[in-house]
Amino acid sequence: MAVYVHNKGIPWEVQQNGTLAPVDHLRNERSESPTPGLVVGTEPGAGQESAMFVHAQSFEDLTADSEPTTEPEPEGETVLGESAEEEALCLGAEQETQEEQQPEVEVEEERPENRSKEEDVCSEVWRSHRKHVFVLSEAGKPIYTRYGTEEALSSTMGVMMALVSVVEADKNIIRSIHADGYKVVFLRKTPLVLVGVSQTCQSDRELTRELQYIYYQIVSLLTLTQLNHIFQHKQNYDLRRLLAGSEHLTDNLLRLLDRDPGLLLSAVTCLPLASSTRDLVSSSLQAAKAKSLVFSILLAGDRLVTLVRKKDQYLHHMDLHLLFNLVGSSSSFREGEGWTPICLPKFNTAGFFHAHISYLEPASDLCLILVSTDREDFFNLSDCKRRFLERLSRRTAYQSLKEALKCPSYSVTQVGIPELRHFLYKSKSSGLYTSPELPLPYQSLEEQERLMGLYQYLHSRLHQPTRPLRSIYRCGETENLLAWVTSGFELYLCFSPLGTKAMAVAAVNKLLKWIRREEDRLFILSPMTY
Repeated sequence: MAVYVHNKGIPWEVQQNGTLAPVDHLRNERSESPTPGLVVGTEPGAGQESAMFVHAQSFEDLTADSEPTTEPEPEGETVLGESAEEEALCLGAEQETQEEQQPEVEVEEERPENRSKEEDVCSEVWRSHRKHVFVLSEAGKPIYTRYGTEEALSSTMGVMMALVSVVEADKNIIRSIHADGYKVVFLRKTPLVLVGVSQTCQSDRELTRELQYIYYQIVSLLTLTQLNHIFQHKQNYDLRRLLAGSEHLTDNLLRLLDRDPGLLLSAVTCLPLASSTRDLVSSSLQAAKAKSLVFSILLAGDRLVTLVRKKDQYLHHMDLHLLFNLVGSSSSFREGEGWTPICLPKFNTAGFFHAHISYLEPASDLCLILVSTDREDFFNLSDCKRRFLERLSRRTAYQSLKEALKCPSYSVTQVGIPELRHFLYKSKSSGLYTSPELPLPYQSLEEQERLMGLYQYLHSRLHQPTRPLRSIYRCGETENLLAWVTSGFELYLCFSPLGTKAMAVAAVNKLLKWIRREEDRLFILSPMTY
């Protein structure tokens, strides 16, 4: 293994006796590295060209504009791999990881949206939900609630705003309240206040991150400029007038936050595809450009096929998640070519882009999103789609792409680690992640959300502000989990409960080698620009 020590550009190598020794040069073949990814940019899945996204190490980027929060630290946790040398050798030596019982992660039953909105807010059913979200104006006017109706909760939201105001009167800021197993998290984003009430294992920072997603979802529909203008002129304005009909977007986004690992990892997953096919699709999209075109994005359901961007313009993963949510929340785009204004808040909160959204074929999952700066550019972008489809249809890559849609994921058995049930792997430098399809024990929504809850808990422990961990191993009755983070990647593994810690540590090496061999199929290594 070759690594750079102290970023001095000096390549070093781990010898058989476990010591580091300098070498003359780095190996040309990245796949030869037995423990790759200890240095950012060398991990499996790292782009060989410029990145597609705004660089994001983790969800800390999303909470950077909030004040740091200090949370109570669970007893018995230990920090691993404190030095660069320890990190380089941590896969080859036994680590003192913390073993403890799994937290109880319950999952609520899925309910149709209309039933959720009609629930009596005084009922035990309403109280039993494990996560509530409320959005209100600084005047205390209700804007959104996940369960129940805003009218029925107007007095409750008034109390929430009163709490915020009382604390601010003493020149303080209320961050969270912990009581009786509940966490109440507040996010003040003038002119809005967002409140999350949770019984989950998530940390305050992660709940704040989810509230930020909801905030940016609202901004994406209005722009921050318009939002501020409205409340500057009328503080008690009822924002539901402007947001009427968009509640399903927020509802769906909250479901994604409960189930989609990409939003947890601040990353996007790709459709597994041969690199030659992906490059042909990308070049066809690159050729079908227009003057006002900023981003061309091809999706396959909830997976990214390719993204071509204007040179020097980068898309934030949060903005891409909002585009995913927009497409996934509406079936109307299948009926024809859609043209909709959308603010990409991590790119620019002040104005709208205009998105041409359409499916390549009526029954296909391939959705093309063309993002333009010109509100009058519908017909030009429609012509871009036509030229892209014509060029793609003349190539065998289109048929290969259709074949790949029949198997949009892969089985964990391909890795060849019998005890491994599932994993999440994120390349930090590319902002992309990969994970196999969920195996039989996690087919139900309840089990999927339970597993996601465990990943969320491990994620919060790795990224705890006061004492972040390098790795953590947890034992439970139904599964064992290992989480590990380096400067290059983030990795979460789920094993059979019969597995051991030594087996889990050994599995990391094998998994990283497999991902390295498959990286050109699982990741976009050479993104293209206009």
